[in-house]
Amino acid sequence: MLSMRMTRHGAKKRPYYHIVVADSRSPRDGKFIEKIGSYNPTLGKENAERVKLDAERVKHWLSVGAQPSERVARFLHAANLGPKVEFRDSPKKSAPRAKAQERMNAEAAAKAAAAEAPAEA
Repeated sequence: MLSMRMTRHGAKKRPYYHIVVADSRSPRDGKFIEKIGSYNPTLGKENAERVKLDAERVKHWLSVGAQPSERVARFLHAANLGPKVEFRDSPKKSAPRAKAQERMNAEAAAKAAAAEAPAEA
């Protein structure tokens, strides 16, 4: 199966990524079929040089059946080369636990009741 993904290049703490088409079984920085773009996260989001893609080759590989990774799919959508894709749900680890949510709901109900009581009097 073909995948469109990023391979990491650049020095330590200075990342630079190549966007490549590779066999999904090959390692991240290993053998690839074709380089179709690059991504430089150190540049600002408004900079045109941040993400470079060869649109013709991207369309070809998508037509052949290459599956983009989540990050590459976002780049393709931003370049109008692919549909918007929602892959990952937001993590729920940071959400308050059940008892904390009950307490928060009880406090909100108490505040609402307190706000209504003076208005009725």
